[in-house]
Amino acid sequence: MSKSKAKKTDYRVQTYHPTSKGKKRHWYQKQLKMEQSLLADQRKVKAQQAQPPTDAQWFSANWKALQEILKTSPPEKKQSVAPKQQNGALLKKKAKANNADPRQTDTEKKVKQKTVSNSLVPKDSQGCLRVPPVSGTRKSTAPKRKHDSGKSNIEQAGKKQKSVTEERKFTAEDIWFDDVDPDDIEATIGPEAAQIIRKKDILKNQDPEMALVKEKAFPGLTKAVAIDCEMVGVGPDGEDSILARVSLVNQFGKCIYDKFVKPTEKVTDYRTAVSGIRPEDIKDGEDVQTVRREVAEILQGRIAVGHAIHNDLKILLLDHPKKKIRDTQKYKPFRKIAKSGRPSLKVLCKEVLNVKVQQGEHSSVQDAQATMRLYTLVKKQWEADIRASHNTDLDKKSERKPKLPKHKGGNPIGL
Repeated sequence: MSKSKAKKTDYRVQTYHPTSKGKKRHWYQKQLKMEQSLLADQRKVKAQQAQPPTDAQWFSANWKALQEILKTSPPEKKQSVAPKQQNGALLKKKAKANNADPRQTDTEKKVKQKTVSNSLVPKDSQGCLRVPPVSGTRKSTAPKRKHDSGKSNIEQAGKKQKSVTEERKFTAEDIWFDDVDPDDIEATIGPEAAQIIRKKDILKNQDPEMALVKEKAFPGLTKAVAIDCEMVGVGPDGEDSILARVSLVNQFGKCIYDKFVKPTEKVTDYRTAVSGIRPEDIKDGEDVQTVRREVAEILQGRIAVGHAIHNDLKILLLDHPKKKIRDTQKYKPFRKIAKSGRPSLKVLCKEVLNVKVQQGEHSSVQDAQATMRLYTLVKKQWEADIRASHNTDLDKKSERKPKLPKHKGGNPIGL
């Protein structure tokens, strides 16, 4: 019985109680297994990342990994490249971009953050990470530069053409021909030349009074007045002359005095073809003495303008200071224009004013208006010449040397 009892086995779990050497071996094997499992997991991740992403979750995982890499490694600063010569159009574009809407600039910044260049990502992560391409990158501005430069060249050419056309403006002196249709001139030369011809035609066909009298002007006395007289013939064959009509106009051509004069002698020639005087005009005219007194009062202290005015003053038996007289017949520039030493009023009006006067019977009012218009046309230059000549005369008088007293013998004292 004792033998059978001894043979019985003990089925209780026997616990393992390793020694100190066994403990070290156990923990070392366990650490190896853990490292092997981590390496296997890393290989699986690398194998998955090497392939293009097929799931939407992979994109977000790659993006997070990229952000972590960028945080750990700061981006490399690019070297500043010297800018090339830029056209004015590109500078304008940059200014417009700076002044653009802030919303547009924010969107552009977001697009730039999405586009990451290879230089910002480390070499180790370039093979593992695959960032999907983002549409929205800026296009190159090279073709736009050419387009802008072409535009600027066209604008410069247009400016040159405009300057040439401005230099070729026609004046009244250039248009010397007459009796040509203004429409034909406009088609061949241009609208400016046609406008000059039309103005000339208007002056030819218009009433002389419209060109000689200023509309809505002051009708009273002015600093300068123009005078003209008409005469009739008396004596045998009407050789002698007496006063028949006196007319005065102010500086604007407005008539301020116009009276017929009653003849003091028998009229033998009315000279109607030239004077425009008829017997009924002077039959009940004003007395000569009254007319002389009234005209003298008007002329006193004023500039008297006339054509061959000495004849008018002579028939009126009046005198006027020489410095207050302006005679259009004696004005040198008018003589040069008419190419005559004693130009007629008719010729001066045609050459200077382009107005036809004295076509038939003369009118003392119209003749006075014509002389005043000639004077006002050159008034500034005429008066300036008179002042300059007066100053030169004063200088000559001041330069005169006083005479030395002479000795009785004829030699000056002290010699």
